[in-house]
Amino acid sequence: MQYYYVYVIRSLKDNKNYVGFTRDLKRRIVEHNSGNVTSTKTRIPFELVYWEGCRNQQDAIKMEKYLKSSWGKRYIKSRIKNYLTG
Repeated sequence: MQYYYVYVIRSLKDNKNYVGFTRDLKRRIVEHNSGNVTSTKTRIPFELVYWEGCRNQQDAIKMEKYLKSSWGKRYIKSRIKNYLTG
């Protein structure tokens, strides 16, 4: 079965997050850090701070939209709180 991954990466340059979804998480992170993604190329390097798998594309798209909302941003902040405060 093919999974879709919703992910959050944090720019080490400006500490801002980027949310996306993909079928190949490792490849996508490499693309972001190589400057091959137009929307993030000026903010490299990135680190992966959160991801989750979905069994179909529709669920991944819904979760991506949620994580981009104000409620979703709060959710991510609470999920990675220990990571952020170290």
